[in-house]
Amino acid sequence: MSDPLTFEIAANPPARLDKALARDVPEAAALSRTRLARLIESGAVQIDGKVASDPKAKVAEGMLVQIVVPAAQNYDVVAQDIPLDIVHEDDDVLVVNKPAGMVVHPAPGSPDGTLVNALLHHFDGALSGVGGEKRPGIVHRIDKDTSGLLVVAKSDRAHHGLAAQFEKHTARRSYLAVVHGVPDVADPRLMGTKGVSKAQGGGITITSGLARHKTDRQRQAVLFGGQGRHAVTHARVLERFGSPAACALVQCRLETGRTHQIRVHMAHAGHGLLGDPVYGGRRKIAPSALSAGALAAVQGFDRQALHAAELGFVHPVSDEHMLFEAALPQDMADLIEALRQ
Repeated sequence: MSDPLTFEIAANPPARLDKALARDVPEAAALSRTRLARLIESGAVQIDGKVASDPKAKVAEGMLVQIVVPAAQNYDVVAQDIPLDIVHEDDDVLVVNKPAGMVVHPAPGSPDGTLVNALLHHFDGALSGVGGEKRPGIVHRIDKDTSGLLVVAKSDRAHHGLAAQFEKHTARRSYLAVVHGVPDVADPRLMGTKGVSKAQGGGITITSGLARHKTDRQRQAVLFGGQGRHAVTHARVLERFGSPAACALVQCRLETGRTHQIRVHMAHAGHGLLGDPVYGGRRKIAPSALSAGALAAVQGFDRQALHAAELGFVHPVSDEHMLFEAALPQDMADLIEALRQ
């Protein structure tokens, strides 16, 4: 156990205890509202000398709070010696370039061989604790078959600061994708698609709600009328391939970060990603549009052509603005080179 964290409830507190604690707890403690609620429920919080067990309890200005934060427990996931492409690491955060085919977090279908298993081996116990456990703080995720950049927190303080940036959509995330067709603002069909508009500076913006599909739980669905979680994707064409244009290299910038957002938004716009088995549909490229080699490269590409190429955020401890880039993985680079032929 650590020494008790002691402070007073400030003026005009929120109606609920957990919200009041989240507002008034010293910033250096880096305790999220979720973590505070768990500490309340475990009996680790006292108000004016009495244990508080209800996160919804009312509080008043001047009440004395004491919180005993338990030492971080070991995380019940096996560490595995899996090579990692580490782009940056310091005492608080790590930025990794995840390969396609690697799951980020253990799940029933992927109990090991994940990024978290690899990170636990890399850190070798040198973690101060995230959410009460000695584990890496996964702030955001990318799909198994998407490659590219992820930032990981090494402490509660870093996790708290990074999570706030992703929640407020201030972190910069830019992806490279190869899509069917060319999302051209001069295309009446595209500009007539619900939720698609012309973006400032060129390209398109796709705005919708996103929620789990009603019948296929592995998919996300585009919704409107205030339904689903608000999602915004900005996309612009970098390069066109084929004659007539059969596909394009597109830069997709996330304003929000929802599950499968780029994949489902581009499919909704009629420009699903090459190789995407879920949202790519059965769209085929006319043999006459590409060379035989390019067509073979397209047909042989066995994952969604999507790469998290750029990641920017403010360092949660030093306040330094950080920006990282990751070159295309070999399979996508080979695909694009074939398409250029």
